[in-house]
Amino acid sequence: MSNSIPFQKILLNQLPIPIKLLTSYHSLGLDEREVMVIIHLLRYLQENNDFPTPFELAEQMTISEKDCANILRKLIQNDFLAIEQQMNEEQQLSESYLLDPLWEKLYSPVPVQEEKTVGTIFILFEQEFGRPLSPFEIETINAWLDEDKIAPALIKAGLRESVLMGKLNFKYIDRILREWKKKGIHSVEQARDASKGFHNKQVIKQDNQQKRDTSFYYNWLEGEE
Repeated sequence: MSNSIPFQKILLNQLPIPIKLLTSYHSLGLDEREVMVIIHLLRYLQENNDFPTPFELAEQMTISEKDCANILRKLIQNDFLAIEQQMNEEQQLSESYLLDPLWEKLYSPVPVQEEKTVGTIFILFEQEFGRPLSPFEIETINAWLDEDKIAPALIKAGLRESVLMGKLNFKYIDRILREWKKKGIHSVEQARDASKGFHNKQVIKQDNQQKRDTSFYYNWLEGEE
C-alpha cells in the first residue's frame, strides 16, 4: 500500500501565478521579497481574505511584520497595489487589496523613465512631511496621476508651493492643483509665469521679513484681485 499523496489533491492545491510576473518583475523594479509578498497576497485573495495584515503575511515568510508593512506601503506607493473601500448593507466600511495596477503595468508597461519619475514623487512627499505616507495619501497622489492626468513635475511644484506657503497638507495641495487645472495651467513653466504676473501687480513691503522667500510664488487659493 502506497503512502504517496493523491495526485488529485496536489492538483486542487494550486495557485495560478502569471509566468510574466516571474520573468519580468525585475524590469518593473521589484525584488524577490516584494514578489513573494505579492504571491502571498494572491493566495489570501484566492482564500477570500481580501485584506491580510502584515502579521498574517509575516507568519508565512522569513521577514518581520514591520518588513511586510514596509513592502506593502512601497507596493502601494509605486502603484503596484491598490486599496479599495466598500460599504456593506450594514453601512460598515471594509477594505480590500487589488492587484489590478500590477497586472496593468505587467501587460501594458509604460516607459521605464516615466516609472522612475513617478516614483520620486512619493519620496519627495515623505521627505517634506517627515514621515511615511498613509495609504489614503498614496491613493490621493495616484489619483492625481491616473485620474486627473496631472504631470508629475506639476505635482512636485504643487508640493513646493504648499511648503513655501507654510501650509503643508494634502487638502491644500489638492486645491492648488485643481486651481491650476481650472486656470488651464498644465506645466511648471505656465505656473511660474502666472506667479510672476500676479506678483508684479503687488506692492512689495520691504519691512516684511520672511524666513522663506515666497516672492516668486503665488498663493493660488486667493485668486487675482
